Amino acid sequence: MTLADRLAALSSVAELGVGRLPEELLADLHALDQRAGARLRLTGEYTVVALAGATGSGKSSLFNAIAGAPLATVGIRRPTTSATQAVVFGPAGATELLDWLEIGTRQYSDASSAPGLSGLVLLDLPDHDSTELSHRAEVDRLVRLVDAFVWVLDPQKYADAALHDSYLRPLAAHRDVMVVVLNQSDRLPADDLAACVRDVDRLLAEDGLAGVSVLATSAVTPDGVVPLRDFLVSTVANHRARTARVNADLDSMASRLTPLVPPQRSGPALRDAERRLQTALAAAAGVPTVVSAVGRAYERRGLAAVGWPPLRLIPKLRPDPLRRLGIGHSAASDGNEVLRRTSLPSASAASRAAVDSAVRSLVETASTGLPAPWPRLVLEAAKSRTAAVPDALDRAVGGAELGTERSPRWWRLIEVIQWVLLAAAVAGGLWLGLLAVLAYLQIDLDPPALGPFAWPTVLLAGGLALGLALRVLIRPFVAWGAARRRRRATSELRRRVDAVGEEFVVKQVSTELSVYGQLSAAVQGLSR
Repeated sequence: MTLADRLAALSSVAELGVGRLPEELLADLHALDQRAGARLRLTGEYTVVALAGATGSGKSSLFNAIAGAPLATVGIRRPTTSATQAVVFGPAGATELLDWLEIGTRQYSDASSAPGLSGLVLLDLPDHDSTELSHRAEVDRLVRLVDAFVWVLDPQKYADAALHDSYLRPLAAHRDVMVVVLNQSDRLPADDLAACVRDVDRLLAEDGLAGVSVLATSAVTPDGVVPLRDFLVSTVANHRARTARVNADLDSMASRLTPLVPPQRSGPALRDAERRLQTALAAAAGVPTVVSAVGRAYERRGLAAVGWPPLRLIPKLRPDPLRRLGIGHSAASDGNEVLRRTSLPSASAASRAAVDSAVRSLVETASTGLPAPWPRLVLEAAKSRTAAVPDALDRAVGGAELGTERSPRWWRLIEVIQWVLLAAAVAGGLWLGLLAVLAYLQIDLDPPALGPFAWPTVLLAGGLALGLALRVLIRPFVAWGAARRRRRATSELRRRVDAVGEEFVVKQVSTELSVYGQLSAAVQGLSR
């Protein structure tokens, strides 16, 4: 993983984390993104190393010893470094870098007088334990910006809790760009000095800084600053402090982010939860009511179409179940599905509660294993559009193509047969009436016969009997057709209701899970 890849991952985390990560962490992310980019754009020919320490630790004395000149005022009882000062070794080409660091006090040292230090910008920071809040603020600011640290410790105060809790422990990820100096070693016998060094090693290990070099120095003895000078020479020579510092910052940020956005586990099995949601939405949309109305409407129209003509008005006297629900015609016939509304009653409290329970069940399944605040974020995403669901369900049901306007072709055939039978019965009745009139007029006329029955009687009785019998025989077929229409209506309505659930709930959950996946991948990309 290159540094450029890690910085790209950092930018992705900062972008995707908006509204999902704590505001303080987001602010740190954006600050690191800007700080890292700015430092990498600035010159890489100079390495910025800061001398930091407590009052009386002797860091200003070390600063002067490295610089080879009394640039910093040295004090013993009180802090004398009120503002950061810098000494630049080499050509005066670090102006832009020092401007970015906001350091006004600048000195330049001839590289020839300091072999191996050309390209070093050495800073003398104010005391981190100063009673002046502005001094501590300056230390905190520059600790976030410099390439490497030299922590100067006093043999009498190296175990200071403020130093370890506020600075060393939080910088555990920066061990590669850090060295600890036990200064004023000339004040201790050799055995005591060795014991102090071992104790400092122990404290550093407790801070998570095991392996960080501990150098014993003295600004008043010959060769007392050689260990520190050697560290500075090697730091300047490899030109890695700048990128190592940025990588350390990214490591530290990754360690903060990983508990909040752990690696994404395999995708949750949402199918059962989605089916429960679909069933609840179908009930809330009134699908069972509409399906029942489709069956009753089909039977009503079927019996009116194929029944015995004189009795056809009976089904028509009952109101059309679909038109009572505002679903009286095909949505495709008016081409304005978006504006369709039904007259279905509003979902009951029980139906709304069932939908809410199904949504929560879906969210619980989807967010299983995710740390806070992701379950809440997924729930908020799932409910972000639920206010629009009732209208969407109503439009989905009202705009469904239920096929209620299409009549089966066999209805026309049966209708023709019924009218033929009725015509035969009417003809037979008229024929019998004519024979009765002729008989009254004493005109004897024998009608043709079919066996023992006269044709007029056969036509009248046969037409009536067969018409009524056909209606009875055809009713099961109408009921079978109604059952088919109910199944087709159920399929169409569930498809449309499922689409509403997908668009307004499931899609929102999937989108939030996708964002989590992208954020988790970015956090993993941020780690080394």
